[in-house]
Amino acid sequence: MGDLKHMKVLLVDDDESIRTSMEYFFRKKTAVFKAVESAEIGIETLRDGGPVDIFIVDYKLPGMNGLSLLKIIRKQWPDALTVLVTAHGNPEIISKALRIGVDSFVQKPFTTRTIMDALKWA
Repeated sequence: MGDLKHMKVLLVDDDESIRTSMEYFFRKKTAVFKAVESAEIGIETLRDGGPVDIFIVDYKLPGMNGLSLLKIIRKQWPDALTVLVTAHGNPEIISKALRIGVDSFVQKPFTTRTIMDALKWA
């Protein structure tokens, strides 16, 4: 992963503390960082705000789950970097994510360093 300064990042996670801490961390590292609490709001954000370079998406979300959102993202933005965050890293979820084309996985609980490592190796 190159320089994040020119990247647009969208985080989709229903945990407010994660959204807040990630926003604080990424605020000066990226061109645009947006954090939303559901897949549906994430889709709205994409309609209104255009393409995104990096998607960090939690698996377990209210309404549509993270894999369903990532499937939509992959079709519309095949070159975007995708990271699935999950506390439920069972083999079935990982297998489905790999079939969709998810670039990297991060297990909850995680640190900002873990996210940066996932971006670096994706």
